[in-house]
Amino acid sequence: MFLNELYTPLESRFTSGCAGIDMGATGSIYNEATALMEAFARPLWGLVPHASGGGESALWPMFLEGIINGTDPEHEEYWGEFSTKDQRMVEQAVLGLGLALAPHKIWEPLSDDQKMQVYNWLNQINHVDRSNPNNWLMFTVLVNVGFKKIGLPYDQAIMNDYLEKIDTYYLSDGWYSDGLTDQRDYYIAFAMHYYTLIYAKLMADDDPQRAAVYRERSAEFAKDFIYWFAEDGSAIPFGRSLTYRFAQVSFWSALVYAEVLPFSYGVLKGIIMRHFRWWFEKPIMGIDGLLSIGYAYPNLVMTENYNAPGSPYWAFKAMLILALPDDHPFWQAEEEPLPVLKDQLRLQEARMLVCRPEGNKHAIAYTSGQMANFDMAHSAAKYSKFAYSTLFGFSVPKAGYGLVQGAYDSTLALCECDEHYRVRRFCETWEIGESYAYSRWHPWNDVHVRTWIIPAGLWHVRIHSIHSTRHLDVAEGGFAIGQSAGFSRSDRETIHVSNTAVSVQLPWGISAIHMLSGFDRGECVQPEPNTNLLKPRTFLPSLCSRMEPGDHVLISAVFGATNTPENQESLASPPIIQQQSDGRIVIYDPRNHAVLHTVDLSERRDKDVDNGN
Repeated sequence: MFLNELYTPLESRFTSGCAGIDMGATGSIYNEATALMEAFARPLWGLVPHASGGGESALWPMFLEGIINGTDPEHEEYWGEFSTKDQRMVEQAVLGLGLALAPHKIWEPLSDDQKMQVYNWLNQINHVDRSNPNNWLMFTVLVNVGFKKIGLPYDQAIMNDYLEKIDTYYLSDGWYSDGLTDQRDYYIAFAMHYYTLIYAKLMADDDPQRAAVYRERSAEFAKDFIYWFAEDGSAIPFGRSLTYRFAQVSFWSALVYAEVLPFSYGVLKGIIMRHFRWWFEKPIMGIDGLLSIGYAYPNLVMTENYNAPGSPYWAFKAMLILALPDDHPFWQAEEEPLPVLKDQLRLQEARMLVCRPEGNKHAIAYTSGQMANFDMAHSAAKYSKFAYSTLFGFSVPKAGYGLVQGAYDSTLALCECDEHYRVRRFCETWEIGESYAYSRWHPWNDVHVRTWIIPAGLWHVRIHSIHSTRHLDVAEGGFAIGQSAGFSRSDRETIHVSNTAVSVQLPWGISAIHMLSGFDRGECVQPEPNTNLLKPRTFLPSLCSRMEPGDHVLISAVFGATNTPENQESLASPPIIQQQSDGRIVIYDPRNHAVLHTVDLSERRDKDVDNGN
């Protein structure tokens, strides 16, 4: 099966004592010894469920030897001791899962002395300080669940304390926050829900009340989270840790494992299997057969400081379904397509408006108000762009000078006429309506920007009301669209640039931006390579302008869709705006002249002032 194919390249990369796997030379914030241990542990997220479901692997003797040596204080490859927050706590979680699901592989073959060494090393997690107010609390819970399942001493008090803390992160409608932060990214799916679903399954008899709550919350979350997926299996690239790739679908695997069915087995199987197929059609593995660091191709530019060479193997959390027996209904079910979903859905707790302008072909999230509570690489690009798309992804800067290096797609970039641009980062005020996303933000303390994003079918309208005491250059970026690869060329490839519009048509998609008010010229930027998550080279339709100090209103219409004759017709009909004398801006649908939304600039300004902003 394909799992064994993914594991084959690991065989020659174990360290001499098998307690580490050497996957590459790039670095992370933790030391090389910890990186080797991480690379050892993360493939177990697939092997443990596989073994639980009756699967076998030629790698188990090496993993068993590695566990023995890694937990032996006298061995040169001992994984070491820790007393505070440490990356090794993250990797202990899968060993706790292994004790619960596959003791016949990692526990029963050990001698009594070896068992005590494994227990002592894992039990360190019960003695660290409690400075991990986020999903890390569940690592301790999973280790203790593992202890409990094989009859070892465990700390029920810590489990209760941590699970009660997890409950304080619950918001509503199935959504958590990952601790005290404004980020609502994949950690809600592949951490908060994933771990609590495992707990719900393993502790259903021991803690039925919590198990029922976790099941109920996950079923509610699933009704929103399904909007992040397109019919081809792709998911909206958004937030941090995207190098974990098909971990995006691990939530759905955990639902099936925990027997939570907000949709039929066929729908769930379709989501999972299409996602796997989408990923394995991408060049995500290097010539050595190892999962690379990156997203849809190898790419260090977009990664986090905690992404070591073995980090991408956290994707194997999606393999939890392998714990299901061969006769489980999931395996017997026929794949079903995505159900009929709304064209537009407000996800209030996620601070986004998710739209599906081409049905299930394309999902776009329009966001306002998200940001992580710690500084990571490219945090503004990962959380604060105006739009995130399954079809176009998003881009991160390669450097800080100019539009080419900055790759400012789906955002408004501003500079003091010196090519050093700033973008939306933190939102001072934000609001997600049924038909718009709003934010107020400050690229400088004396520059105030109020932004409205209004979906309009294949288009969306952006309105920026700007008050500035500075001379500024501004650039409004549309969707970055991947350039052709190899020798492929097509008569369907066209680029059009004028003072009022820029469009790029390629066989797989159309990206365009149209000036409705306030801009000086159009420009097709060709960003630095390896800035976009989906394609290494892109075109970026943009509108540019130079502004004097004072008040300005910039309005644009942005188009993003697959390339079909019908969509080409829509490209010729951008939304219509009407600026009224009382300061209101009315946006009309060009198809039927229906009012999509009305923006009252003066009312919004007064409201922000009234709120103390």
